[in-house]
Amino acid sequence: MTLDIAIVLGVLLLALLLFVTERLRIDVVALIVLVSLGMTGQVSSSEAFSGFSNPAVVTIWAVFILSGGLARTGVAGILGRQIRRLARGGEVSLILVLMIVAALLSSVMNNVGVAALLMPALMDIARRQGTSPARLLMPLAFATLLGGMLTLIGTPPNLLLSEQLAEIDPGLAFGMFDFTAVGLAVTTVGIAYMVLVGRHLLPTRDLARSGEGGEEAAEHYGLQERLFAIRLPEDSPLAGRSLAESRFGQALSLNVMAIIRQGETVLAPEAEARLRGGDRLIVKGRPATLRFLQGRRHIVLVDDDPALRSLITREIGLAKLTVAAGSPLLDRSLADCGFRDRYGLFVLELRREGEPLVVDLQYQPLRIGDVLLVQGPRERLDAAADGPDFSAVEPATADEAANRFGLGRNLFVGRVEASSPIAGRRLGKLHLDRFGLTLLGILREGQAQLLPDPESRVEAGDRLLIKSRPELLEILAGYEGLGLELDDPPDLRQLESERVGLAEVALSPQTRLVGRSLRELAFREQAGLTVLAIWREGRALRQRVKDIPLRFGDALLLYGRRRNLERLARDPDFLVLTEGVQAEPRREKAALAAGIFVFGVILPAVALDVPIALAAVFGALTMVLTGCLSMEEAYRYIQWPAVFLIAGMLPLGIAMESSGAAAWLAGGLMRAIGGYGELAIMAGLFTAAALASQVMPNPAVAVLLAPIAISAAAVPEVSVRRLMMTIAIAASSSFFSPVGHPANILVMGPGGYRFKDYLRAGLPMALVVMLVALVSIPIFVR
Repeated sequence: MTLDIAIVLGVLLLALLLFVTERLRIDVVALIVLVSLGMTGQVSSSEAFSGFSNPAVVTIWAVFILSGGLARTGVAGILGRQIRRLARGGEVSLILVLMIVAALLSSVMNNVGVAALLMPALMDIARRQGTSPARLLMPLAFATLLGGMLTLIGTPPNLLLSEQLAEIDPGLAFGMFDFTAVGLAVTTVGIAYMVLVGRHLLPTRDLARSGEGGEEAAEHYGLQERLFAIRLPEDSPLAGRSLAESRFGQALSLNVMAIIRQGETVLAPEAEARLRGGDRLIVKGRPATLRFLQGRRHIVLVDDDPALRSLITREIGLAKLTVAAGSPLLDRSLADCGFRDRYGLFVLELRREGEPLVVDLQYQPLRIGDVLLVQGPRERLDAAADGPDFSAVEPATADEAANRFGLGRNLFVGRVEASSPIAGRRLGKLHLDRFGLTLLGILREGQAQLLPDPESRVEAGDRLLIKSRPELLEILAGYEGLGLELDDPPDLRQLESERVGLAEVALSPQTRLVGRSLRELAFREQAGLTVLAIWREGRALRQRVKDIPLRFGDALLLYGRRRNLERLARDPDFLVLTEGVQAEPRREKAALAAGIFVFGVILPAVALDVPIALAAVFGALTMVLTGCLSMEEAYRYIQWPAVFLIAGMLPLGIAMESSGAAAWLAGGLMRAIGGYGELAIMAGLFTAAALASQVMPNPAVAVLLAPIAISAAAVPEVSVRRLMMTIAIAASSSFFSPVGHPANILVMGPGGYRFKDYLRAGLPMALVVMLVALVSIPIFVR
């Protein structure tokens, strides 16, 4: 092994590790590979960036746009709706029809797009037939993978491997329908397996979902067990305040779903709705926090003039930090950037343009020139002064804190009574920040303990130094007087009407929201909808869902006005699974879009020998020029991470060939199984590609194994086209892992699947595909 081979294999190993661990995005991993190979001299500068102009990459992003045009104009939707009409013979015929339709669509469209397109219709069919979506959605995902094997443009590995062959000899490249014979054999047997055997391996748990009946969705997400009612006393301090001001969600993790007042019910009340004494609220959440607060005096406010002076000691100081231009804090909130953990400092107040801001500081995006009043250990203040994040760090006095920042009116001292339920509890368990209270210190026996450790316990007689706005203390007092009604659970039928309802959504394949929380997105404020629960990996997450980072594959149960649900259906970040509120396609353009695809892309590529990349770009451009979709929509339909993944990984294939790494690995393969003939080599490559595709993106699998196949085909009796076809079929066999392909991830949440469900139904499917491929490829491929 030479040094160059070792370097290339080292980069390959690093890429594999990053793909498997998912510590970084796939496109970031690909760029790391590109830069690593270029910096180590394994590829030239032009070779490093050649992937971005590669015809296969160009074809792939053009096909994304073409798929978007067909979806946006309703062409694929028209076919999808025929599933319900044709499937009248029960589960067997339903699975058979949906898999045939999905496979045919996936032969010319993006696999994930087809799954996203048909999923709402299947959810509605499941609801109407009283069956579980889990019986339909995995067959849908598997069918899209099978359908991608039917044509050259069906899936990216097909295009990439064809381009690799074209670089050896243009005559070796695959044509549009060179995959069809093998793909049809594999797809036919794969569908037969699913109909006859695989469906018996699908989960049978009851996962009936929301279509028009929100009661079913509520039961599935465990909503009934989290519903109860609370009543406001006539003299409640909460009377006259809006729901937003009352902080039921932030402080108590309660979603107010209805207000019942004098016999009338207001469903899905707006955040600005005002409360009145005597109101009965139907809420979703856990009553434990409210029961803890109910009817108790936790602390008693006392006068303590020296409170401000207690903020400063020999070890603890106050300072003013001015946010610098270029600071990593810009446009981020204190909660988002983890300010306290990052700097070890407590933010007490904030001044902007010379005025103190009366806001929830934790969720306020910071700007250049914002001045933060902070408290913390003096060594931490010195460290902040030495860093580049702040343009100025100046000591602050207690008088400045009181007068310039307005801290004096927001600082209180509360005495913990002997009967208080918080006596003896750890500070970290009190979650005072949820109530808008910041504990700055504990005054005990004449000593001030500033910035106490979360593990410290509160003792009877302690005086707590608290920062809060006066109105928040009044709201806390209002919680203590609320009446809990747990013996008379609300009727779920009260929660829906013609104007208000429940719906289920998933993150779309084009989403930009992965990794962001609902709080960060201000989802409630922007969409006017409440997220009641998130379904992830077979279970419902119902606690503090606003703070959970979203993942691709999550299903969200929403509640709100139907007009807001219909508006959300037009948001490209979300895929609404409730068929009645989906965005209307441009049906008047359907025939035009279909004509562009057939006569502008397929016919020129097949009959006129126009390069597929040129034909695909022409079709994509025509889709935009004719108004089938806008340019903004076209950009959204392109899955940019996939484009950057492929373009970034292609230099690795170049480096594997030029360094001799591919020949070295192929030599090992030939020594191990080469003596058993071409079929054994095909079986070895299929096994390697299929296993890799369960944890790696399948374009990356194709790029990595193509050079090995080329080197292995140096033996006269071994066909390079057969080996490449083997890798193409295997790379699309991501059946037994949910993370192996985005189509599997997309259906995971709505289907309620767990990892073991894919393994149980998908592993036999992969074995069936392997056997059929090994038999059919030698017959149909020369």
